[in-house]
Order: sequence, then C-alpha cells, then structure tokens
Amino acid sequence: MNGAGVVWIFTLTFLICADITGRTFFDHPLQAVPEIVAFSLIACVFLQLAFAIRMGRLTRAELFIERFKKKNMGLALSLDRTFSILGVVIMAIIAIGAWPDFFRALRTNEYVGVEGIYTLPITPIKLIVVVGSVVAACAFLLRLIPDSDSVSKNSEVWKKTIYLLTFIILVSASTWLAEPSDSAIGALSIVGVLTLIALGMPISIALLSTGFLGLALLKRDFQTATDILSLAAQGTISEYVFATVPLFILMGLFVSISEIGSDSFKAAQKVFGRIIGGLGIATVAANAVFAAITGISIASAAIFSKIAVPEMVARGYSPKFAVGLTAGSSVLGMLIPPSLLLIIYGVIAEVSIGALFIAAIIPGIILAGAFAIGVILMAALWPTFVGKPSRQDQADPDQQNAFFAVLPIAGLIILVLGGIYGGFFTPTEAGAAGAFAAMCLALLKKRLTWSGLWNVMQETGQVAVTILFLIISASIFSRMLTLTGLPGDMATYLGSLGLSLTGFLIVYLLLLILLGMVLDSTSILLILLPLALPVVGEFNGDLIWFGIVTVIGVEIGLMTPPLGLSVYVIKSSLEKENISLGSIFAGAFPFVLITLVVTLLLIAFPPLSLMLL
Repeated sequence: MNGAGVVWIFTLTFLICADITGRTFFDHPLQAVPEIVAFSLIACVFLQLAFAIRMGRLTRAELFIERFKKKNMGLALSLDRTFSILGVVIMAIIAIGAWPDFFRALRTNEYVGVEGIYTLPITPIKLIVVVGSVVAACAFLLRLIPDSDSVSKNSEVWKKTIYLLTFIILVSASTWLAEPSDSAIGALSIVGVLTLIALGMPISIALLSTGFLGLALLKRDFQTATDILSLAAQGTISEYVFATVPLFILMGLFVSISEIGSDSFKAAQKVFGRIIGGLGIATVAANAVFAAITGISIASAAIFSKIAVPEMVARGYSPKFAVGLTAGSSVLGMLIPPSLLLIIYGVIAEVSIGALFIAAIIPGIILAGAFAIGVILMAALWPTFVGKPSRQDQADPDQQNAFFAVLPIAGLIILVLGGIYGGFFTPTEAGAAGAFAAMCLALLKKRLTWSGLWNVMQETGQVAVTILFLIISASIFSRMLTLTGLPGDMATYLGSLGLSLTGFLIVYLLLLILLGMVLDSTSILLILLPLALPVVGEFNGDLIWFGIVTVIGVEIGLMTPPLGLSVYVIKSSLEKENISLGSIFAGAFPFVLITLVVTLLLIAFPPLSLMLL
C-alpha cells in the first residue's frame, strides 16, 4: 500500500506538468487534472498511513515520554500502549463512518465531473479510505505486541495500561454526565489535547480523539460525531492546493541530493571570503539562496551542517558559533518563499498563497541581512564566541567556476517564483514544475541513481502523509472548536479588555515560542490558528501580515530547547565534530535574539510585509 501511494504521488508531478505543457504550448489543457489530483491526495494519505504508523513517523512531542523512559520505563510503555489503543479506536471509527458512504457511492455510481465531457468515479477513493483506516488500525494493534518483555514485566505494563484507559473513560463519562456548556467543552478540549500531546500521544491522534469526543458532547450523539469525522477525513484535503505539500517536499529533496547547497555555499564563499566573519556571512547567503528553492528549514539545517560547519571550524571559527549560525540561518527556509509553512498557513487562513510569498520577500531579506550584520559585529566584538577566523582569501582554485555552478540554482528560482509572480503557474503547478526541473538537474549532475530516486520518493511520501494527516486531524479539532463558539468568545473578550492588536500579538508571539519548545512548526499552526484568526479579524488585522509574523515566530522554536528541531537535525547530521546539544543551543541563542528583534520589527511596522503587494 505504501509503495502504491509513493508511486501515485510521484506520478502526479508528471500529470500536472503535462497539463501545464498542453495549456501553454498547445492551448489544450488536460481535462480534470485538478479533480484527479485532489482525490489522489486522499487516496495517497490512506494508502501510506499504516506504514507511517508502523515506522513511527506520526509527529509527536517526545520530551516527557523520553524522560519517562529514563525514570519509569513501565509507565512509558503503558502510555504508549494506551495511545495505540486509542489509535485503534479512532481509526476504526473513521472506517465505520466511511463504510456506509462507500456503499452508497457504489450503489448510486457516484462520480464527479461533467457528464459527456469527463466523469471520475469516486467509489475507489472511498474504498481506499475504508481499507486504509482498517489497516491503520491494525498497524496500531501491532504496536501493542511486546518486544522482549518478561511475562511479569509485560503483565505489569498491561495493568498500568488498563488503569490509564479506565481513567480516560471515567473522565469522559463524567464530562458527558455533567453536560457542560459549549464554551466549557471547547476549553476542556484544549486542555485535554495539550495534555495528551505533552504525554507523548501522536499529535494527529490526540486532535482526532479530542475533536471526536468534543463533537459527541456538543451533539449528544456519537453517530453524528462519527459522520462528521468520516466526512472530514474524506473531504479536508480534497483540494488541488494541498498538492503543494508533497510537490514542494519532492522538489526540496531533489535539490538536496543535487548538492545545490554546496554550490551556493562555494559561490557565497567566493564573494564574502575576505571579509571578517566572511564565511559566516557566506553561510547565511547560501541558506537564503537554498531557501528560495526548498522552503523547508530542516533540509537547510541538515545540508549546511555537513557543508558549512566543517569548513568554518577548519578556518578557525569556534564549533559553537559554527553550529549556532547554521541553526539560526536555517530558519530562512520557512520564511523566504516558497515556504511550506506559508502554504499551510494560506490554506488554513484561506488567503492567497501567492500574496503570502510576495509578502515574505522583504522580511526574508531583512532577516538574512540582520544575521549577516550580527555575524560581522560578533566577529569584531565577541572573538571568544566566534573564534579566530582566518582573514586570508578563502576561495580555493577549484571554486573559480562556482558562479557558473549557481546558474542552475538561479534558473530554478526563476522558474518557481517567477512562474508564480508572473501568473504563469498556480502554487501547485509551480511545485510540480520545480520538482520536475530539480529532478532533471539531479540527473544532469549525475547525482541521482535508481536507489536514490526511490529513497526520495519514499521520503516524500512519508513526510507528506504525516503533514496531510495532521491537517485532517486539525480540521476535526477546528470544526469542533468553531461549534463551541470559543474562538468567537475569546475574540469578544479580548476586545472588551481594551487590548490592542499589538498587545495581543506580543502575547501570541510568546505563546508561539513556548509551544515551539515542545512542538513542531506545522502542529503549532494547526492548533493555534483556529483560535487566533478570529481574534485578528476582530481587531481588523491584515491576515497576510499576520501570516508572516506567525511563521517567523514559529521558526524561533526551531532553535530553542528542549525540542529545537533544527538543533537536533544538526546534531544528527554532524559527521566528525563532537558537539553537544547544549553547545548547539548556546551557539544558536544570539540568532534567536536576532530573529525575535526582526519579528518585533515586523509587528511594529506592518508595511514591511505589505509594501510589495
């Protein structure tokens, strides 16, 4: 099933590119491409979901569960089994809700399209949802099988698991009998989902479980909640724009194996090599260029920890500064367009993704410039932190042609961003064209093998399914919160306090940073935005500007302990340098402050984000 989903996603790239070619050169676009892509996304998610569960790829906050494993392994195992059982239940509920829908579609030969022009049967997609949900439930069941526990230890773990399940059932039953108000249900749901996430439950399952129970409490009917859950699972991502997620991931991975990051670093090194702190500036510049073709911070962190860190350490920079700068400048990947986070924000907030990309250009340049100025000042005023970098020309003879090596990068940037801004591509089409061009680039540079291609396809599928399933789960939770009326009540309450939009944003930014310490960026957006967007609307704030502030605020969490995803990626990517996590966090701290200052600047001066619109 996973293999079929992987190949299906890859095939969509060629389908969309064929549609672009037919429309542009032959004035004959392919029929039904948006519909095919939209329904394909649903199928691909449910085909790959069970494999993602089996491989432990569902996003979770592991801070507390890791501590439990060190101090009380039995409790950690009990929590893990409890969450797996809840996973079985929630996936079974989706299957139960989807089965009648599939049977009805089969009986009525349901289709989408225009009769006489094109029709697409949707029964196969609905069947995949049912089968995928059942197999996903089985994948959670397989996680209940103990590895090598003794009989007595396994018995003790199951005893604690039963206690935990009993506690959850009692709390749920008590809440049901208490018949709380709608707003109270919303507040309890937020507390419940944050508690489950903190304890290590996969975030998507926590959102689904809490959203389902909240819907049942609101409607006083489990059948209605089941129907809503099923419909959301089948309909949330059935939109053409969601294809940007796998397509931009695919493009980023092709760019990574093409070693374009190395080429951009060499070119930047050639330009800035003689400046004090020049290699640090080169790292920032290369990250900015790389960000303009990947849109993923984690990819930047992984690549430049292997390219820039060894070179900087060899040139006399301190290891702490080298890794801290790499972690800091990696956040440019999610701000400089095209950005995966901006795409997700645009879908949730229902604003133009193209407008978000344009709005992010000036803030991205400001942040990159602030990092570069910070490097120069630190090199001049804080030598104990930066080290003693060489002032000699750092461009080696083999780097004289580095500028020519950057031409493919420039071409890819022009293709993707120029296509969007010029009105030639939608963001989805730009992702497909960029992925195809990046694959061709990797082939021309002879850096793509058959095994490498399969690895790229596999990784694209697994990253995409975790994000898309998380979006489905957050949709359930968001719908439930909307029905409780809590977001509107919060907006009205904050308005009655006389709090200004700036005051709200300061509190919001603090919350983004705190959540960023334990959650990944996508999860934060999906959890917070349903609550924050109505408040911004109440203050008449611009949602494009708010999106830029949100994304840059979320990215601060990539550099802060205890989670700091970019820091962990850098630590795992370092090959020879023995640098502790604490040193990487300490090295990144000055760049956290720089990012925070730029964020406050954007809050104070919204035109910085909107001047190009």
